[in-house]
Amino acid sequence: MTCGSEHCITCGDDGVPMSIVAIDRERGLALCEDGEGARHTVETALVDPVAPGQGLLVHAGTAIARLGAEVMA
Repeated sequence: MTCGSEHCITCGDDGVPMSIVAIDRERGLALCEDGEGARHTVETALVDPVAPGQGLLVHAGTAIARLGAEVMA
């Protein structure tokens, strides 16, 4: 799934672009960092497989889409 904006296509709320710092594959979680440097634990089941350095669009603690490099720049 690709997302052309930074809004949740389901409810219309804003999603937050984040970068993956580390992955806990056993629990299906990733440690992610937002644009201001704050770190968050994010559920990744909807977008697996994921890798460190990859960008995600996160809504309510859940990754809802993978982001391309052009969005993260």
